Amino acid sequence: MKKLLRSIPSQLIVPFFIAGGLLAGLGIYAIYMSRATSYLGDDPATCINCHIMTPYYASWNHSSHALWATCNDCHVPQDNVVEKYAFKAVDGLYHAAVFTVKGEPQTIRPRDASKEVIMNNCIRCHTQLNREFVKTGMISYAQVKEGEGKACWDCHTQVPHTNVSNLASTPHAIVPLPASPVPEWLRKIMKN
Repeated sequence: MKKLLRSIPSQLIVPFFIAGGLLAGLGIYAIYMSRATSYLGDDPATCINCHIMTPYYASWNHSSHALWATCNDCHVPQDNVVEKYAFKAVDGLYHAAVFTVKGEPQTIRPRDASKEVIMNNCIRCHTQLNREFVKTGMISYAQVKEGEGKACWDCHTQVPHTNVSNLASTPHAIVPLPASPVPEWLRKIMKN
């Protein structure tokens, strides 16, 4: 640290620390306001930290999947912890960037990387059903893209989000709204 400070002209040391403090403070503030730590868990209510996910939460909550699967069970790889959190981080940063610039479409649909994860999770959960009971067999999403079969959701259009889920499909959905990140003491000051 001393070497670094010696290499900086003395008149820039104080501005350097002020800029560093501001960046650190803004980073901590952004983490706090975005509820970033809530994304480390599996609570489906976390998804509605972004209000545009409300219709998708509502449709999941009224589906049969709500009893057995969280959002992460379907939308995040389940192979290992590192892959799970790496995917969540990349996907989450993508979503945050799109939502921040208000670039989300009216109907949110998964990208190819997400479709592959979702289909792998359908197969993971429904292996016994497909192999032993209805004997439909299973194909990969790569095979679907090559035209060698259908994705699970091509037939199961209503599971779990329905094919009409979009930002306007559930305008008055009752969902567990996230608590305000504004501290109580600041809310009292703002009221006055």
